[in-house]
Amino acid sequence: MIRETVSDLKVPSFEERTAIAGLERTIGAHDTCMASIPAMNSIEVGGEPPEGPPLAFPIRVAAWNLERCLFPDDSADHIRSAGADIVLLSEMDHGMARTGQRNTTADVAGALGMAYAYGVEFVELGLGSDTEREFCTDDVNARGFHGNGLMARAALDAPFMLRLAGERLWFTRDGDQPRLGERMAIGATVATETGPIAVVSTHLESATTAHCRERQVVGLLDVLDAAFPGLPVLIGGDLNTGNHAGGDFEAEGLFARAAERGYARHGGPIDAMTTRPSLITRWPDRAMKLDWFLSRGLSIGESRIVSSLDAAGRPLSDHDMIVCRIEGRI
Repeated sequence: MIRETVSDLKVPSFEERTAIAGLERTIGAHDTCMASIPAMNSIEVGGEPPEGPPLAFPIRVAAWNLERCLFPDDSADHIRSAGADIVLLSEMDHGMARTGQRNTTADVAGALGMAYAYGVEFVELGLGSDTEREFCTDDVNARGFHGNGLMARAALDAPFMLRLAGERLWFTRDGDQPRLGERMAIGATVATETGPIAVVSTHLESATTAHCRERQVVGLLDVLDAAFPGLPVLIGGDLNTGNHAGGDFEAEGLFARAAERGYARHGGPIDAMTTRPSLITRWPDRAMKLDWFLSRGLSIGESRIVSSLDAAGRPLSDHDMIVCRIEGRI
């Protein structure tokens, strides 16, 4: 578990990133390199949460895969309209040409007046897919960071980051998105009127099997049990359920493993999908249910799906936002 926090992640130089792209595409070379990069082993924290008492129930939590976050300001407006007190975000760019080199997590948190924590999932070694290149403002990434964010209308205490079990697929395989890194979770504890809760933003692997995602969840729960014994926990994000399983999210063993550990799942209506075509993902017939909350020790009164279409009908992401209301600790 990574605990080191910084106010600004150290940026690998262009020359360092060029050297990474030239490495032998093996797991050993990948892991040695990743261990040497400070930004892959620290958490960026910032923002200005409003001063005041601990969060009062009910607490609304939003989880949203923002698909690079092409529109930070409009996305913040969308989150604000959902009334979220805590926000769990994935696929957030930081210094990528396709999103104007912005620190999208810091920008969304700033617009919402929230504290944030951000962790790098991947160092992107290119500009992205062909459709993503259409949005590039430059021909090089200033930082090349892509990852997960967590933000709240309260202080984020004891922030942590955990890399999930994986096979370094985005580094060892050929493709249009070469990357150094692995899927991860980022979390913290947040004070409420009846005591702290742990909140975790995560993103499981898409380019693999249900068995691998099950291992990722088991590993995450093992760490949470050791680090926060007895503490209520809410995990949220893109769990990629049904990928390489014909879209059948019930084929995922991760739900049974989580239930064995006392976690309930929430994702809005069970028959409602959470993906849609977007400006980047232009697959009109593809719809999947990928996004979920897993809760332990919390009373969840409602979970719902919020369309990612803005007022003009423009998709802000290829994922809809999911929102749940925590009524209290159990």
